[in-house]
Amino acid sequence: MKEVFIHIKGAREHNLKNIDVKIPHGKMTVITGLSGSGKSSLAFDTLYAEGQRRYIESLSAYARQFLGKLDKPKVDFIKGISPAIAIQQKVSSTNPRSTVGTVTEVYDYLKVLYARIGKTYSPVSGEEVKKHTVEDVVNFIKKHKQGEKFMVLAPNTNFQRYGLKHQLEVYKDQGYVRVKIDKTIYTIEEALANIPEKIKHFYLVIDRLSVPVDDTYYARIADSIQLSFAEGSGESIIYFPDTDKAHSFSNRFELDGMVFVEPNLHFFTFNNPYGACPTCEGFGSVLGIDENLVIPDKSKSVYEEAVVPWRGEKMKKYLKKFITAAVDVDFPVHRPIDKLSEEEYDILWNGKGKVFGINHFFDYLNTKKYKIHVRVMLARYRGKTKCPDCKGTRLRKDANYVKVGGKSIKEIMLSSIEDNLDFFNHIQLSKHDFEIGKRILTEIRNRLNWLNEVGLGYLTLNRQANTLSGGESQRINLATSLGSSLVGSMYILDEPSIGLHPKDTQRLLKVLHELRDLGNTVIVVEHEEAIMRAADGILDIGPLAGINGGEVVFQGTHNQLILSKNSLTADYLTGRKRIEVPAKRRNLKNAIHIIGATENNLKNINVRIPLEGMVCITGVSGSGKSTLVRNILYPSIEKHLDIHTHTPGKFQELTGDLSLVEAVEFVDQNPIGRSSRSNPVTYVKAFDDIRNLFANQHAAKINNLKAGYFSFNVPGGRCEVCEGEGVITVPMQFMADVELKCDTCHGTRYKTETLEIKYNGKSISDILEMDIDEALTFFSSGKGNLESKIVEKLQPLIDVGLGYLKLGQSSSTLSGGEAQRVKLASFLIKGKNPKKTLFIFDEPTTGLHFDDVNKLLISLNRLIEIGHSIVIIEHDLDIVKNADWVIDLGPEGGEKGGGLVAQGTPEQVATCKESYTGNYLAEKLDLTPINS
Repeated sequence: MKEVFIHIKGAREHNLKNIDVKIPHGKMTVITGLSGSGKSSLAFDTLYAEGQRRYIESLSAYARQFLGKLDKPKVDFIKGISPAIAIQQKVSSTNPRSTVGTVTEVYDYLKVLYARIGKTYSPVSGEEVKKHTVEDVVNFIKKHKQGEKFMVLAPNTNFQRYGLKHQLEVYKDQGYVRVKIDKTIYTIEEALANIPEKIKHFYLVIDRLSVPVDDTYYARIADSIQLSFAEGSGESIIYFPDTDKAHSFSNRFELDGMVFVEPNLHFFTFNNPYGACPTCEGFGSVLGIDENLVIPDKSKSVYEEAVVPWRGEKMKKYLKKFITAAVDVDFPVHRPIDKLSEEEYDILWNGKGKVFGINHFFDYLNTKKYKIHVRVMLARYRGKTKCPDCKGTRLRKDANYVKVGGKSIKEIMLSSIEDNLDFFNHIQLSKHDFEIGKRILTEIRNRLNWLNEVGLGYLTLNRQANTLSGGESQRINLATSLGSSLVGSMYILDEPSIGLHPKDTQRLLKVLHELRDLGNTVIVVEHEEAIMRAADGILDIGPLAGINGGEVVFQGTHNQLILSKNSLTADYLTGRKRIEVPAKRRNLKNAIHIIGATENNLKNINVRIPLEGMVCITGVSGSGKSTLVRNILYPSIEKHLDIHTHTPGKFQELTGDLSLVEAVEFVDQNPIGRSSRSNPVTYVKAFDDIRNLFANQHAAKINNLKAGYFSFNVPGGRCEVCEGEGVITVPMQFMADVELKCDTCHGTRYKTETLEIKYNGKSISDILEMDIDEALTFFSSGKGNLESKIVEKLQPLIDVGLGYLKLGQSSSTLSGGEAQRVKLASFLIKGKNPKKTLFIFDEPTTGLHFDDVNKLLISLNRLIEIGHSIVIIEHDLDIVKNADWVIDLGPEGGEKGGGLVAQGTPEQVATCKESYTGNYLAEKLDLTPINS
């Protein structure tokens, strides 16, 4: 009998305290609780790990010998477990060739569709390129009147090379009888006896026939046509002597003097040299002249010196030369660059007639590269730019000639998922093409529909996978899983609401419910209140974090949870505890201004960003928040500070009180260290003091052991079998690698001699196993200078809500939100930095419980109090309502976004009817929602 529950008994992984849990099959269960309470330990390290282990155990002994042994999670037993699929906050791919289209498999189906039913059109005439078959010619003949006489001819051009006499003799030897020279039919004997002097056209007569009455006679006609294609180098002509009309057919794929490639799978594959654009080799970008560096301010005209390299005494001659010649091609030199038509912009860059374009200018400079000043100038304008040939689509240029429903595959790749869904839902095909493509179209529509349903309709299929946020990657994985239509599986999701505006959460819920209704068990680690309300059951882990967590505080429905008296989650849901609105907003007089932002989907917006306070950038997914902050604000501030790490996106000007920004820090959710040896205690520099403390111990001094001996990063006191990792990584061939505890050091990372050095009864390994809360208490008992330094560096980690982390916990195991808060703690440790810094945070509430958000706000306000400025990309309304200034972009995502919907205090934004954020914010501020 099928189990009704997944029964977990005695779970003890990490901080879990021997808990017993029953999770119903075929339902959606939310696991919630504070950061570090044990949610992920239960969901991923226990449930998913056991599902993976059982899969490996199901393989043959031969296969298992290559995979190694996967440790069983610390649990008495798990019954009723289904095949497990984990969808976590990880970027799908780091491969620069991977796109949204490839990781979702949509592009695989598109390739098949275009290879099977794609029609090739000539760029010269726009006519369809067709390759005729024998059947096409036979069908043409059948349309004529029965008994009508015709000839099957094969054109010959070789006579011009070898001479007519030679060609006639060859035909005679092959047994042919007649030829057609210009408009006259000759026997070969007649032609040889009296060879014409001037000949334009020469044809071999394959057969003389008449349109038959009976279909059985068509076999001879078909043979003759086949022979004419062979003799005519792919061309066959049907000639009607009575009317002197000829009809040409070709089995060569050509038209208008151009030879085309017949569509096939490899033709549309940019990961294959056959289909990849030869200029960028399938990457979509090349190292070349960056248009944004050459023309940074597109509000100016050519006459107003918009082209930067044409400024100055020496280079101005090229500007004058362009202006003089521009009259001949009617180029508007006084019109702003951003108002030029596509054709005019092309003239500016590539020239026309006597006009000397910008590219010609740089081509000329390349011939003078032996001069140092020329090399310096070229370097100034060089950057990673969109490939000029494929326009970033990675495919060879002639792939654009193949169309389905009037669109090329390049147009599909550059369109949003939402637009493509509309296109494929209304595509018009012939009956023949529909029969071939209907199964492929169903798969394409399904996948596009799921991507749209999870709130990703604004993405293009050409978007690089490694540029997606963790939340976008997770929702792509979710959509891909839905597209595969698995049933009876266990889906474990790690905060799928990351990066989602409250408006989009309802769409996500619809998708999660559909996944459940297919017959799957959906387990979601989540803090979002709307998702908790929509769940079939809630499992609250706590009551607090770290050693004070790991217990089941509550299990039941949302309605039952809000009646609970011992749940911190329930306290916030019921309002017994709440994140208060500030009693008074800061009066922020100083600000910087971004003028004319047009990068990606931004609609030429002007934005005011106040300094020395907290500014929130909000808006639905794809509204342009990351473009404004990551692509324009951050790199333009860097440029102002003479830091040239990133090239700013398209905007006109950065103005305002820039003297109040002396440094800039972008605090995103990227790992705090790529090495598995990196951990919180090394990142905040506390480990240096801990190693010095051990080096000062009497036993260490006797053995002359320096601080470096206690490092697991360099040879010395570390275990050399695992090289200080504590684990041995086993490659899993076709699965994710597995980590096994080192048999030599048993996971301690150190040699036995190192572990014999103790401080207050603890070895260096014991210290790394402590959580930060415990370590703070432990070192606070010491009276020395080093102990004080350690306490000073650990305290900010607790202040930002990370006291539950172990000192030696690998950075690779931290969530994006945890990594971000470790970075925040490191800035707090630095104290009153003499440089006034603009801190930019990308969704710092990721993975945070309501109570953790409260702690985060305290830490953010501390940064402001010591003179810094904060800009936050955020959806969490508790953060937004605490901001001093809110900038809301939208109103929708993608092409329908990029506008400035509202900017002002939270109360001002809450009164904006057009703002989705404002409507939700009004509820948080206890105001009447505008659209209620």
